[in-house]
Formats: sequence, structure tokens, C-alpha cells
Amino acid sequence: MQMSTKPATKPAPPPAVDKVDASYLESLVGYNARRAALAVIEVFLDRMAVYDLRPVDFSVLSLITHNPGITSRQLCSTLSILPPNLVGMINAMERRGLIRRIPHPHDGRATGLHLTTAGKKLVREAEQTAAELEGDVAGRLTPTERKTLIRLLQKIYL
Repeated sequence: MQMSTKPATKPAPPPAVDKVDASYLESLVGYNARRAALAVIEVFLDRMAVYDLRPVDFSVLSLITHNPGITSRQLCSTLSILPPNLVGMINAMERRGLIRRIPHPHDGRATGLHLTTAGKKLVREAEQTAAELEGDVAGRLTPTERKTLIRLLQKIYL
């Protein structure tokens, strides 16, 4: 048996990626919704730090603002929050002096949530900040495009 005298050829190196192809991911609703949410949340966290509010805290306080007497059960249902997770939030907000619990007028087992004077002031300022940041993050959209985007997103989760 005769051995080949040809030198062994090295396999070609794997190709380098010069431009990333994300077209498949960009065709997915969830991917695009998540990327948009991350962009908005980054700005939100930065601007709401002065109020010491996370997005869920802001949502809870906003719902209490616009629905005085709302119950914990209603908050959980509206925001898709598990009751054990809401309990800690409500307790923390009460310790901060932002909300108070008042017995429900029709259901003796339920408690309505109301903002304190300090809570009303904080939410008024935080909602103004939220309105400004919405304008900043959605600035590339026309008012009609913004309304359409919100309507389309709501068709997915409502």
C-alpha cells in the first residue's frame, strides 16, 4: 500500500458575519413587542427613579387614582397580577403613605384602595412624567400611528 504524498488540506474557516440577519425575528409580533417594551421601560425606569416607582407600581397607583375604591381583586384582574404579589406592593405603598384602605361600601369582606394626599401628588407628577416620556419614545410616530399601534397591541392582549 502506497501512502499519498499530497499534503492534507485544512478545512476552510467558518464564514464571518458582516451584517446580522434578524429578518426572521423581526417578522415576529412578540419579538417586536418585546424590543419596543424594552426601549420604553429603559426610559421609564430612568425617569421614574425620582419617584421610586417601577412600572407595576405606577400601574397600580394610576388605577387607584382613576378608580378610587378599587379592590385588590380588581387590580389583580386588570393587571394580571397574582394576589400574593400584589399584597407586598400594597403594603409597601401603605408604608410609604401613598395609599389607605377603606372598608368597601357594599362588600364587608373587601377593602377599597384610595390615595392619600401624598399619593395624589406623587401620581400627578409621575403621570405628567409618563406623558412626557411617551412623547419622547413615540416621537417618530404620528398621532394616528400611535393610536393605531396602541389599538393593534390591545387586540393581542384584550
